[in-house]
Amino acid sequence: MSKISAADVKKLRETTGAGMMDCKNALVEAEGNFDKAIEILRKKGQKIAAKRADRESTEGVAITKISDDNTYGVAIVLACETDFVSKNDSFKDLAKQFVDIAFNHKTKEEFLAADFGGMTVAEKLIEQTGVIGEKIDITSFETIEAPYVGSYTHVGKIAAMVGLTKAIDKAAELTKDLAMQAASMGATSLTYKDFDPAYVASETEARIAAIIKDNEELVRLGKTLKNVPQFVSRLQLTDDAMAKAEEAAKAELKAEGKPEQIWDRILPGKMERFVSDNTTLDQEQCLLDQKFIKDDKKTVEEYVKSFGDVEVKNFVRVTLG
Repeated sequence: MSKISAADVKKLRETTGAGMMDCKNALVEAEGNFDKAIEILRKKGQKIAAKRADRESTEGVAITKISDDNTYGVAIVLACETDFVSKNDSFKDLAKQFVDIAFNHKTKEEFLAADFGGMTVAEKLIEQTGVIGEKIDITSFETIEAPYVGSYTHVGKIAAMVGLTKAIDKAAELTKDLAMQAASMGATSLTYKDFDPAYVASETEARIAAIIKDNEELVRLGKTLKNVPQFVSRLQLTDDAMAKAEEAAKAELKAEGKPEQIWDRILPGKMERFVSDNTTLDQEQCLLDQKFIKDDKKTVEEYVKSFGDVEVKNFVRVTLG
C-alpha cells in the first residue's frame, strides 16, 4: 500500500474542501491515487445527497454581483440546512465562487451546467453536500439588466437589485434605498399595472371575506369594526368607481350637515382615504406603491420622482427559505 503523506492529505483537502480524515481515508482507499481519491469523495457526496434529498434547505447565503459599469447583476441563494453552516467562512467563500460563475450565465440551468474546476456546478453542490454533511442547493437565481443597476443585501439573508431607466448622478444612492425597500418590505411586483385582473379579483374576494370574519369576532368582543373595502387595487379604481366614491362622499357630507361651500376643502381628504383603504394589495406587493421606509409620508414612487427624470425599470429579490 502506498504511503499517504500529510502533504497529500492537505492537497486533497484544499482541492475538495473535505475534512482531514475523509481525505486521508479516501487516499488510503485509492492507494495514493489522487484522482481516484477525488472520485471516492464525490461518490460519497452523491450517497449523502441522495439520503438528504428530502431535507429542507432553509438557511444559507444570499449574495449578488454587479458589473463594473453597473448595467448587469446576478443574485443567488446558496442554501443549506442549518444556520451553523451558513455562518462558516468556507461556506461564504463557496457562495462567492458560485456567484462569480453565475455572473456569466443568464439562466439557472446554464449556471448549474457550468464548469467548476473540472466538474459542473451541479456536481460541486453534490460534492459539497458530502463534505459538509448537509443538503446544499441553489434555491434562487435571478439576473437583471438596466442602464443602471444597484443592490442591497441584508445580513446575507435577503438580497435585492434594482434597475433604473438612466444613470443619474445619485443613481447609487437611489438604487440602494430602493433595493433596501424591496428587501425589507418584500414587494413582488413593480406596480399594480403588472397585476393579472384575475389575481386581483381573487384577492379582493379573499381579503373582504377575511375582514368580515374578523369583524364577527370584534362584534362579539364589543370592539371597533374594521373597514370593509370595495376594492384592493388601483387596477379596480376606474373613472366610474371613483365617480361613485365621490358621490358617496358628498352624500355623507350632506347627511352630516356640512355646508356645501366647504365640501371642496373636505372632499380631497376623503377621496385620498378612499384610495388608501381600497389599494391594500398594491401597498403590500407593489414596490412603487408602498410607503417609503425612510419617510412614510411619501410613497416609493414619490421618492423616485424627487430624483428628477428617472424611473425604476425593474427589480429582483432573493431570500432564504
